[in-house]
Amino acid sequence: MNTVHVVTGAGPVGSTVAQQLADSGRQVRLLTRSGSGPEHPLIDRRRVDVSQPEALAEAFDGAIAIYHCVHGSAYDAKVWRAELPQAERTVLEAAGRVGAVVVFPESLYSYGPVDGPMTEETPRTATVGKLGVRTELIAQREASPTPTVSVAASDFYGPRVLTSHAGDRLVPQVLAGRTVRPLGSLDQPHSWTYVPDLAAAMIVAAARKDLWNSFLHAPTAPPVTQRHLVEVVAKAADVPAPRVSAVPGIVLRGMGLVLREMRGLVETSYQFARPFVLDSSASEQRLGLAPTPLETGMKETVAWWRAQETDQETVR
Repeated sequence: MNTVHVVTGAGPVGSTVAQQLADSGRQVRLLTRSGSGPEHPLIDRRRVDVSQPEALAEAFDGAIAIYHCVHGSAYDAKVWRAELPQAERTVLEAAGRVGAVVVFPESLYSYGPVDGPMTEETPRTATVGKLGVRTELIAQREASPTPTVSVAASDFYGPRVLTSHAGDRLVPQVLAGRTVRPLGSLDQPHSWTYVPDLAAAMIVAAARKDLWNSFLHAPTAPPVTQRHLVEVVAKAADVPAPRVSAVPGIVLRGMGLVLREMRGLVETSYQFARPFVLDSSASEQRLGLAPTPLETGMKETVAWWRAQETDQETVR
């Protein structure tokens, strides 16, 4: 009988999934190219390149579920198209051979710009750039004979979240009293997903066959503006709210003309120029889960960032 939970990737999602599984007493096999990830007696960290088919037979042996949390090596549509579809096909085929379900963390890119809140029934019709790659990946999963679940989340926040609008661009700036410079509007409602809530939803979805072959939304608290988010971080940290100065879309587009790394942000800048609201109520009911209140999640997030600062000071 298969009993191992395999997690690919040790970023914020993969590490959190692995930690939650291990903390609940389940055996975890964590696959990364570097052998990194959280340390736990029930987490077996292995150096495996999951894009290589020959590496997966042993790595997936005994797996009951695969949580595929690996993404592209760069935030670029060409890189994504070159790397992600083939890697996912390889994982799906290997999982199918051992009878395991594959659960994917997913973004909201495939919806593209929409009017009104995004629900599970909103058409996923984006075709251009990185948005189109996500649409294609979801279609590939749905066509696979291997059972899958995609759990879509909005912009991440939480422990282990580094490169994110609510990660290194926000929390350490507030803690240091520096000006926070969000992209786009300060006053449009925007949904923020707490990574531990996404991980919990993925684990529940893997365990329940009635949720297989579905597209779910991670439990996500009501949207807040970026201006309010800064205030929530400051309150959680018990520090004065810093100055906030938005980077207008026209400036971002200008930077994208000369800096390749900024072009990816330009492509998704619509998310911060207009309401960007994720409605997860239907999935919450199906999963039997509720989102962590923003204030609670942000206290945990601030505590994590402060712990990193303490560790760095200790090293020095």
